[in-house]
Amino acid sequence: MMSKILIYPFVLLVRFYQSALSPFTPATCRFEPTCSSYMIEALQKHGLFYGGYLGIKRILSCHPWGKSGYDPVPEKECSHKH
Repeated sequence: MMSKILIYPFVLLVRFYQSALSPFTPATCRFEPTCSSYMIEALQKHGLFYGGYLGIKRILSCHPWGKSGYDPVPEKECSHKH
């Protein structure tokens, strides 16, 4: 519950970008899902710090000399001890 409260402002910021700014810029994201969708999913799945790290890492790799294609948010690892 606390994690959802912490990430909410960041998700709103990305949603604002998606609806207010992105339509006026050329579609240049090299990945699927887009970097903004990836950021939201990473925050929701991994929380503010690791999810934010993953999202920023993805945005920084979205350039003409970087990778491209399908790049999903990694699944959350289970920490079960046997």
